[in-house]
Amino acid sequence: MEEKSNNYSWLLLIWRMVVLLVQHPIGIGVMSFVMGFLTIDPFKMGPTGEHKFRPVRHEIASYEEVMQHWPKDNKSRLGSEGKLEFVDQVFGPESLEFDANGNGPYTGLADGRIVRWMGDQIGWETFAIVTNAWTEEACGRGVESTTAKQWKYEKQCGRPLGLRFNKATGELYIADAYYGLLKVGPEGGIAKPLATHDVGGKPILFANDLDIHSNGSVFFTDTSKRYDRVSHFFILLEGEATGRLLRYDPPTNQTHVVIDGLAFPNGVQLSHDQTFLLFTETTNCRLMKYWLEGPKAGTVDHVADLPGFPDNVRANDKGQYWVAIDCCRTAPQEVLTRNPWMRSVYFRLPLRMSLLARIMGMKMYTVIALFDENGRILEVMEDPKGMVMKLVSEVREVNGKLWIGTVAHNHIATLSYNPRVSN
Repeated sequence: MEEKSNNYSWLLLIWRMVVLLVQHPIGIGVMSFVMGFLTIDPFKMGPTGEHKFRPVRHEIASYEEVMQHWPKDNKSRLGSEGKLEFVDQVFGPESLEFDANGNGPYTGLADGRIVRWMGDQIGWETFAIVTNAWTEEACGRGVESTTAKQWKYEKQCGRPLGLRFNKATGELYIADAYYGLLKVGPEGGIAKPLATHDVGGKPILFANDLDIHSNGSVFFTDTSKRYDRVSHFFILLEGEATGRLLRYDPPTNQTHVVIDGLAFPNGVQLSHDQTFLLFTETTNCRLMKYWLEGPKAGTVDHVADLPGFPDNVRANDKGQYWVAIDCCRTAPQEVLTRNPWMRSVYFRLPLRMSLLARIMGMKMYTVIALFDENGRILEVMEDPKGMVMKLVSEVREVNGKLWIGTVAHNHIATLSYNPRVSN
């Protein structure tokens, strides 16, 4: 409460200064000069100073409207019941996967490796890497892998994000942020590249998540044509929509564009009957459906609006869908979202991004939610104090347990889960 009060005090002080300037005879001229100076940012002092920052307007359901229908987890079950697992043994484990025999989890790390859990006697072992350019000396930074110290090495080391097993062949498919779509055999090793460009020759700049159709086709997201993973925050700040849903076809080794013009496409999940797939749009805070079969084949439906920024979506064995959400949006942020010119000025202020975020009331925490295929909310669990994790990437439900991954922390979380009777 005190933090919010401080944020509002900052905003009130800035507003009073603006009013005083405008009321002064030369105030308008001064304001025009200041606004022009900030917009140009000649000394590159703001957080966007080194980028060609081009914010655009994008449509997003209002936070107030979303929260009218959003259940509250008054018990903060994720924070109070979640358990930290493998602390400082795994680094940024975004996606969690299990093989056809139920072994695992397997997960991709911020240091570029895919590792698998081999039990208490052996622990974690390296299962695969995405490039033969990987070396322990260049890439092995341990717990520092999830910090900015790793960023300049990511393009060499790789950053495996989405993972899926083809249960029929035992091959593990990998969406790597820099090396595109790859696969590795059941014994692991160095992954084989499958797709680094689309059929038109455009590079896949930011492969993010994937799922595998029974016919062998792989659907995966390419988050942006302009920004790579290290610069992913600028996709959100700009609101740019150059992301794509792609389809790789093994018989032809070609990658086709399924949907273009998406705002930070992220998680991908096929339905059990494979008549549709769900995907998340992180910037627009929503869950979407693309129809593969039936009378609506080739069209997109809006499934659900979310209170925060979704990452991966994963099905359970009941045909329901867990969505990992980094929460929550704020009223000041919503004003900036709808006014690109304000963003253009605000994010050129000579202040650290963390301070600019605090002024907007941003305080990230984790929410996980379970939906049916029509977007009805079945379950919501929160961790408002960040006891288990402040940023969440994926939720997998396996044998009565939730496995929760995070791109930002050096652990996995687990939670025993018994569905409510009403579900």
